[in-house]
Amino acid sequence: MLYESLSVAALAVALICAVVRPRGLPEAVFAIPPALLLVACGAIPLAHAQEEVTRLAPVVGFLAAALVLAKLCDDEGLFHACGTWMAGWARARPRRLLGAVFALASVITAALSLDATVVLLTPVVFATAARMGTSPRPHSYAAAHLSNTASLLLPVSNLTNLLAFTATGLGFTRFALVMLLPWLVAIGVEYAVFRRFFAAELDAPPAPHATPERPELPLFALVTVAATLLGFGVTSALGIDPAWAAAAGASVLAVRALLRRHTTPRAVVRSAALPFLAFVLALGIVVRAVVDNGLGGALGALLPDGASLPALLGTAALAALLANLINNLPAVLALAPLAAPAGPGAVLAVLLGVNIGPNLGYAGSLATLLWRRIAHAHGHETELREFTGLGLLTTPVTLAAATVALWASLAVFL
Repeated sequence: MLYESLSVAALAVALICAVVRPRGLPEAVFAIPPALLLVACGAIPLAHAQEEVTRLAPVVGFLAAALVLAKLCDDEGLFHACGTWMAGWARARPRRLLGAVFALASVITAALSLDATVVLLTPVVFATAARMGTSPRPHSYAAAHLSNTASLLLPVSNLTNLLAFTATGLGFTRFALVMLLPWLVAIGVEYAVFRRFFAAELDAPPAPHATPERPELPLFALVTVAATLLGFGVTSALGIDPAWAAAAGASVLAVRALLRRHTTPRAVVRSAALPFLAFVLALGIVVRAVVDNGLGGALGALLPDGASLPALLGTAALAALLANLINNLPAVLALAPLAAPAGPGAVLAVLLGVNIGPNLGYAGSLATLLWRRIAHAHGHETELREFTGLGLLTTPVTLAAATVALWASLAVFL
């Protein structure tokens, strides 16, 4: 009972401080000490802590490479080109801009991870809406929602995907094929709800705006990203960790940028977000302690068994609920190993829940919290009531529709 209480308290401290970030300190500052305390007092054996770090190390390595790749793509002008393309495509019509944001955010989230959408695309969305003279609300909320929902497609689209990917036993290509239909369905449902929810702002005439400039596509960055995505499939087929493909893509852009003196070694290292990577490893240890000391048994009793449609719906709903209670990263760390014996379908249902579920509220995903800080920095005050209201309209129906699509996709590909 003592170890269970200590583990839950450690998780609460790590998550609450990661959300609040007192004095702007990195998340790792509030996760590493609780993890060390749990090991020191015996709440989790040292061998189990080392096992968890070893399990998460390839995932963290991939995340570091993906963050560097996304930042270097931004330095190459990829996201500026996205903004100019959106403005040109929209032709001063807010509804067309919403469609452009949905398309770009979905592709960028899938290919470069949700962090690229939140950190790099969201400021571009604000700037594009300002140039058009239209309200940024529908488009910025779209970036927030799609950073979660549109991260379903590839194992590399989200840290939660990487954690679930190892538990499914699927290859990279098979994973993408199974998740393609749920990905498309989830995005389509979100788009339909957004058009209705923000109808007044989308139909309002925009203010006078500047003529959009012609986008200059950074071909080298685009070719590198395409080659990296191809590398993910090749390395997976060969049994090689996809982190090596991500590292290769990031290295190509880093060497080019360094030779052209567009960046510095220090900037490249900083873009890897090392404190956040340390937070992920420490959080993994804390969650393992919570699971070993009681949560695993409780969740195992609640988790439906099998891959029937009712079981998949129940699994996805439980994962969504847990993500909103303790954040989606701890939720997938806790649920994926428990769902794995029921097969890859159950693990992928967990993934639907932890990726779509956080759109209900701010605390369900670290990406959403980061988006909120970026929105505030651009003078856009986000209201909890409005965010939650939009989440209540989108999340349940999106999750249900995506789960039905997953059930159909499993029947075809597995």
